Amino acid sequence: MTAAWIAGFALSFSLILAIGAQNAFVLRQGLRRAHVGAVVAVCCLSEAILIFAGVAGFGALSAIAPWVIEAMRWGGAAFLLAYGIRSLRAAWATGGALDPGGEATGSLRAAIGTAVLLTWANPHVYLDTVGLIGAVAATYGPGRWIFGTGALSASVVFFGLLGYGARVLAPLFARPGAWRILDGVVGLTMLALAVKLIASG
Repeated sequence: MTAAWIAGFALSFSLILAIGAQNAFVLRQGLRRAHVGAVVAVCCLSEAILIFAGVAGFGALSAIAPWVIEAMRWGGAAFLLAYGIRSLRAAWATGGALDPGGEATGSLRAAIGTAVLLTWANPHVYLDTVGLIGAVAATYGPGRWIFGTGALSASVVFFGLLGYGARVLAPLFARPGAWRILDGVVGLTMLALAVKLIASG
């Protein structure tokens, strides 16, 4: 069961590390100390709904149509391989650091609304959080809920660190080299998970 929790944590953390609009918004709010708790809470709650929807859906589906799980296993492995290669290529590429500048959302309602929009309007969240995590969780059988708990724990840790640790991390990630190292770690983790998913069949 511990292995399932660790695997869920590792996969979720690797997926969520990719810097996108949602993470940039949380980082920006954290740097400006604007409604950080509310924004982090919205992101974590959304992750909980999406992760356990994926775990529950694929768990039930595996009993009815095992071939769908097999198809998702190979699809998930292909996605992880592509994602890992892309991250490794990004690690070698030159580029600037994430710019957390810009105006932080002013009111609490606007901050929550923006967090909800950036989370639920992103099509990749359904592939990553519901589809991929759900597919991998299904390979753990009865331990899939432990896997899901590990995945959610990673989200809570990440968003908490990103929001409340933003001011501490800002000097580090102001350097492009820090993002290159991060991309490299993400890429290697994704490739390792892809191999494990293929070998689980």
